[in-house]
Amino acid sequence: MRIDIMKTYKMLNITYVSLLMSIMFLGCTDDFEEINTDPLVLTELDASLIGNIYARAQYRGFDINYHQVSQNVFADHYCQYYANTQNAFPSDRYVLVGGWLNFAWRAFYENIAGNLSIVLEATDPVENPGFETLHALAQIWRVIVYERTTNKWGPIPYFSVNNAEASVPYDSERDIYMSFFETLDGALAILNQNQGGNAFGGHDQIYGGDIDQWIRFANTLRLRIAMRISAVEPAIAQDEAEKAVLAGVMTDNSHDANFQTTPNSTHGMNRYTPWNEFRMSATMESVLNGYDDPRKVHFFTPSVTDGAFRGLRNGYEIVDLQGLPELDVNNLSAIGPRWQDVAAKDFNPYEIMQSAEAYFLRAEGALNGWDMGGTAEEFYNMGIEKSLIHWGISDAGVIAAYQQSSKVPVATHDAPAPVSTVPVKYDAATALEQIHTQKWLGLFPDGWEAWAEQRRTKDMT
Repeated sequence: MRIDIMKTYKMLNITYVSLLMSIMFLGCTDDFEEINTDPLVLTELDASLIGNIYARAQYRGFDINYHQVSQNVFADHYCQYYANTQNAFPSDRYVLVGGWLNFAWRAFYENIAGNLSIVLEATDPVENPGFETLHALAQIWRVIVYERTTNKWGPIPYFSVNNAEASVPYDSERDIYMSFFETLDGALAILNQNQGGNAFGGHDQIYGGDIDQWIRFANTLRLRIAMRISAVEPAIAQDEAEKAVLAGVMTDNSHDANFQTTPNSTHGMNRYTPWNEFRMSATMESVLNGYDDPRKVHFFTPSVTDGAFRGLRNGYEIVDLQGLPELDVNNLSAIGPRWQDVAAKDFNPYEIMQSAEAYFLRAEGALNGWDMGGTAEEFYNMGIEKSLIHWGISDAGVIAAYQQSSKVPVATHDAPAPVSTVPVKYDAATALEQIHTQKWLGLFPDGWEAWAEQRRTKDMT
């Protein structure tokens, strides 16, 4: 039999190639999934990993990468907690420095919004049952950080964020605010079914995952949002405020929401306070010295020169800051001891929301004729008490003396007239201004929220 060598060779070659391809194919399919999986995308639910992302969104929600340029040099000065002493900064004169503002905008949408979207998608109850409580907490956090953002900027991208399109539409403040109530409804429906439980555990650096605490927080947030729209949507505001109080808002300092910083999530003010670029405002001097307010020694430190608590008027021109000897920072009060130590950045907490604010909100609601569960005077005095306790002033006699004080703000070295004439002691004739003044003090050091409140209340008193 004649053998065709070339034909045999070709057949062996084809067989070899086929075998080789089969081996290669089998080898490829063994790790096909691994090769074709984006290592930067969550492919399966890992509660710990989701918790880490949520923790980052929590932290960045109040220490937005550039905390100084997103809050301190703008809102903190605009609400007149502090005044600028840095002779290169123009923002204390309402100059909007574009580069600084861009940092804040980008930090929010590149970091906070993105992380929250990942958590919300990964814990979607429809797609991934079993993570409902995690989803609810993320929804509540989304409301508060977007509430702060729309207060700062006005219309912002909200409903279509992370839509994977080339552009994202802006949404109106009204539409965003109305959606907040719906979001809180959905989150609270889940949390109320899981009272006594825990979500996120130690990844939650505010309440340690305590669901009951988050329920009170969400109700208080609803009350804050309701009051924010009270001048433009009074009927909706009243309904939502009464709903919040009926469901249960913060009533005790143990309910206060304070973000506990760590070496991995430090406090921005401890980092930049030593740079000596701001001091107490003259407005704060007028109020704190006039009221002989016991919180003064916690809010600020006395001047190096003579130990007095002395502030600076907002709005000085650069040439004045450069030339006037009385504007020497040593003659002015710096921020309080909590923020002076750089090392304290690892454990100094951020105030997120306090029970004192809840009482001041209820006091204003009662003045509006809303059912807040008590009188404006009762809530006003409770707000003062809770704020003083928060700052370590627990002596009942000291608290009562302050509440009944007839002292008023005073003129300062830098302002010829006091900023107000209302005393601390409740007076029905000036109650609204008193509530707003004490709330302004109670919100310290959250200048972001205080500035939003000042804009809301500027024409009320």
